[in-house]
Amino acid sequence: MLGPITLGQVAGMIAALGFLVLVYFSIKPLQKLCKVLDRLTQSLTELTEHTLPAIDEAVKTVAQANQQVQKLDVITEAAARTSEDISAMTTLITSTVGAPFLAARRGAEKVRDSFQKFTGSMQSEAEINGHDDLAAPSDSSAPSAETE
Repeated sequence: MLGPITLGQVAGMIAALGFLVLVYFSIKPLQKLCKVLDRLTQSLTELTEHTLPAIDEAVKTVAQANQQVQKLDVITEAAARTSEDISAMTTLITSTVGAPFLAARRGAEKVRDSFQKFTGSMQSEAEINGHDDLAAPSDSSAPSAETE
């Protein structure tokens, strides 16, 4: 029944014993690896527990910032419209009020020029006719000959 043990059977027994020793010495590192993986799982769970509220808070913050930006867009658009309205109003007032002033100034300049031409022609006629009383005095501080 059991016959003599052959060389192949001895080699098989040695290989089986070697595998058994390998499994025995592999158990401790595998147990440590299992503990490390458990700790890693716990760490990831804790990280997730702390990270998710932070992400939720960041989402709320971004949403609030977006609302503020939208409000700023409305304010900026209103400021741009106001600036355009002020520019148009300034142009309107300048053309409405400034035009009569410019016309009055031009008219005053024409009257002054005409008056200067008139007084200039009166002085030259007085000099030609010998009427010194119509001519403008050359020196107002000197006493006239007639008053002496």
